[in-house]
Amino acid sequence: MKRIAILASGSGSNAEKIINYFENNESICVDLLLTNNPQAGIIERGRRLSIPTIIFDKKSFAKTDKIVEILKKQEIDWVILAGFLWLIPANLIKAYPNKIINIHPALLPKYGGKGMWGHFVHEAVHANKDTESGITIHYVNENYDEGEVIFQAKCEITEEDMPADIAAKVQVLEHKHFPEVIEKLILG
Repeated sequence: MKRIAILASGSGSNAEKIINYFENNESICVDLLLTNNPQAGIIERGRRLSIPTIIFDKKSFAKTDKIVEILKKQEIDWVILAGFLWLIPANLIKAYPNKIINIHPALLPKYGGKGMWGHFVHEAVHANKDTESGITIHYVNENYDEGEVIFQAKCEITEEDMPADIAAKVQVLEHKHFPEVIEKLILG
């Protein structure tokens, strides 16, 4: 059994889709949720779905081995970022080489980097009058959104689409593809 930990900073809709996708899977399970946000919706989702959830602060995450130790103690094999906003520290990347996956709400390399998440991405896509957007699933390295691309999916953007419309279209792609791509990666 391969064990997944999900890191999230927000509502956790992608995390819940992943949890539900692997609920009865005989090879993969979601064993742990971690968040840096004490008000994150992921906490309530974890309670409701009976997944242990850990809240941590910036110091314990970036300046200590506490999170790596927790993951190793739980025998976590893969770390999935689902709306997690902090840069992943080198010690975590070293502990999980090519085993940390992120999803970004744009077609990288466009609209990536620090501060480019959620509505900021969709507002930039709208402001630049792009005709398409989408998702990028990628490995995590020491820099925001610069890891090797694993998968991309696109959606059409019309002139009438506002940032909220773009967000809705992108979220459909996230929920559809992220769990499937995770499964393919883990099972090889």
